[in-house]
Amino acid sequence: MEIVITVVLCMVGILLILAEIFLIPGITVAGVGGILFSVAGVYFAFHSLGATAGIITLIMMLLVVGISFIVLVKSKALDAISLKTDINSTVADDLPAIAVGDTGISISRLNPIGKVRVNNITVEAKTPGYFIDENCEIEVVKVFKNQIIVKMR
Repeated sequence: MEIVITVVLCMVGILLILAEIFLIPGITVAGVGGILFSVAGVYFAFHSLGATAGIITLIMMLLVVGISFIVLVKSKALDAISLKTDINSTVADDLPAIAVGDTGISISRLNPIGKVRVNNITVEAKTPGYFIDENCEIEVVKVFKNQIIVKMR
């Protein structure tokens, strides 16, 4: 009967650990429960069946978890629930047609970041630390790849 209890504890622990790794994101009750069931199975084997059986149980637990992990990762069994979306978009490299000294208008309040329109292009802008209200004239001070620095005009 002790062997059956040990096997059941270990198998429930292994299943909960694998569910935690592959199905449930984060550290949840399944992962903690899996570790507790596994430790209880190994402890029960050491306590009731002896040191040799405990060592064999521990080695078998580690082998089964490792082999199961490798098999599940390499198999196509998890393809049905995995995300297969590729992101092909990129961030704009440069802000075309905007140069230092250009003027425009603030579309939203800049405190210190907001939207501005310069040369009929709406972009995100930043002030050097102060606020600019909506619909104020602005001047471009610096131009970076994805953002501009403006001041009130």
